[in-house]
Amino acid sequence: QVQLVESGGGLVQAGDSLRLSCVASGRTFSSSAMGWFRQAPGKEREFVAAIRWSGDRASYADSVKGRFTISRDNAKNTLYLQMNSLKPEDTAVYYCAGDGLRYSIVVPTTASGFDYWGQGTQVTVSS
Repeated sequence: QVQLVESGGGLVQAGDSLRLSCVASGRTFSSSAMGWFRQAPGKEREFVAAIRWSGDRASYADSVKGRFTISRDNAKNTLYLQMNSLKPEDTAVYYCAGDGLRYSIVVPTTASGFDYWGQGTQVTVSS
């Protein structure tokens, strides 16, 4: 069973940056696509970014493209989300997610494409 633990959230001002981390337990991290989702109060969980197991392909939601960067360090079993130029509308709980398929060439961009989820980390951006 894979466990995912997010960290790095906090309260920042608009225009600031944050880097989220997600540490995975288990031996499948390096062979699994990983993603970030977020959920704001009263809204559904939405896709933010995802990255192929090999790290050579990533997908982003239009709302974060050019501001957020997803990356991974397979040697450290860690997924990252670098968030720059943060906006108040980025305020949400951010969740790390892992795909149960191994060595897939597909990068999932929907919640149904992921099998493992972390507990989330709160990001609050003040105006």
